[in-house]
Amino acid sequence: MCCRVLHRWLFAWSLAAILYGGAAAFASEAAPTSAADRGEPAMIPHIALLLPVNSSVFARPAEAVKLGFLTAAKTQGRAPLPIRIYSVTDDDRNIVAGYNQALAAGARFVVGPLTRNGVSALAASNAVRVPTLALNVPDGAVPVPPNLYMLSLHVEAEARQVAQLAVKEGRLNAFTITGDTPLLRRIHQAFVDEFTRLGGKHVAAYEFSTDPAGLTRIKQAIGLGLADMAFLALDFQRARLARPYLGSLPLYATSQIHPGNAGPLAGFDLADIRFLDMPWLLQPDHPAVMVYPRQEFRDALDLERLYALGIDAFRIMQALLEGHGGGALDGVTGRLSLGRDQQFARELTSAQFAEGKLLIFAGQQ
Repeated sequence: MCCRVLHRWLFAWSLAAILYGGAAAFASEAAPTSAADRGEPAMIPHIALLLPVNSSVFARPAEAVKLGFLTAAKTQGRAPLPIRIYSVTDDDRNIVAGYNQALAAGARFVVGPLTRNGVSALAASNAVRVPTLALNVPDGAVPVPPNLYMLSLHVEAEARQVAQLAVKEGRLNAFTITGDTPLLRRIHQAFVDEFTRLGGKHVAAYEFSTDPAGLTRIKQAIGLGLADMAFLALDFQRARLARPYLGSLPLYATSQIHPGNAGPLAGFDLADIRFLDMPWLLQPDHPAVMVYPRQEFRDALDLERLYALGIDAFRIMQALLEGHGGGALDGVTGRLSLGRDQQFARELTSAQFAEGKLLIFAGQQ
């Protein structure tokens, strides 16, 4: 029992570290083996996929990305160059060593690293000499080399997009409700920063509590009519507990509240909460989505997201190699566009539960 609990904790930790950042790295494993040691030709032009596929901690998330990338290559009919997988860990030196190994073996394009600290290490290493698509963003204000592009699922960008949507819809006075985890606090701060930057007023912040008295205080504050919306920096479990206390006030949230396969009552529990998520999870009949086969991830919604990330990573890599990566692209993780900061922004799909059913706001965030 103890081992199973530890395994589940490590799996959840690895997903959080990749998708949301803010987690410390584990100790390094062995450095990647050289192409010569594996009996491979020393110099062949190829695409390098730099992922922790043999890591005891990050293997499952890395496999989901790899599967999405290779599925996209197969669906497209062919890759522009052969694809090689380079297994690295979450150790900074190991990641840079793996990157240099790929260059020495003839890589013309590198996809990876996957973790936030890995992207930071690579950006600071002066090693980036070929076009590279990192699958996360660096920590802090690390200068980004000209050849380093970024596609990520970081939730701060989602929170900013929710703020933009709310202001676009005329919401100018916001209550916010946040959970007590570092991730939920980062989501909350990103929303507040963007909402106030756009001219909105942050009326008050409330800490989520399972205590009915605390939730009742939130209900009473909402009844004062000081706000025209509330932003929920909460996950699904917290949001479903808070929802009965929030009345008819317009509610907004990020993909953290997406219930996945939580059961038929989940839509009723989240009634009228407007949230954003990727087309892969909200629009299975979208033309950009339906061409790719689904995988069975046993209800692990974050693995679905990483699989979709792998698909879009292949498509962006292909576009960059063909010289038109700056144009907009209908991706499975969102409508993709390259910004001046060399990050691919993802315009997400807007959805809302009504009478237990999921409504999609087509053509909008």
